[in-house]
Amino acid sequence: VQLQASGGGLVQAGGSLRLSCAASGRTFSSYGMGWFRQAPGKEREFVAAISSSGSRTNYADSVKGRFTISRGNAKNTVYLQMNSLKPEDTAVYYCAARRQNVIVPILDPGVYDSWGQGTQVTVSS
Repeated sequence: VQLQASGGGLVQAGGSLRLSCAASGRTFSSYGMGWFRQAPGKEREFVAAISSSGSRTNYADSVKGRFTISRGNAKNTVYLQMNSLKPEDTAVYYCAARRQNVIVPILDPGVYDSWGQGTQVTVSS
């Protein structure tokens, strides 16, 4: 499956961005999806994940209450709505897919088998 992330940009602290990740393939509705991020000099970290049906989500503590992951299976797209952005949210954001039915959102990046190219999010103070 190919993943194309978009929606990144430069925003002031307190602002919002909405990331999108479009997936190829006919069976998107069976994929577990996740968002990860990597800041310069740091390891890739989990941000949010969603089950195949969209009924269950999971978030990193650092983004709970500010970020929302959702999916539109008819559009083969997963979204990450980011509100109240902070300078520490600055990173390259990656979407990832696990190509099997996922009931419990997956936090471990090693379990995902497809990755998008990343989109840069920069939050200025």
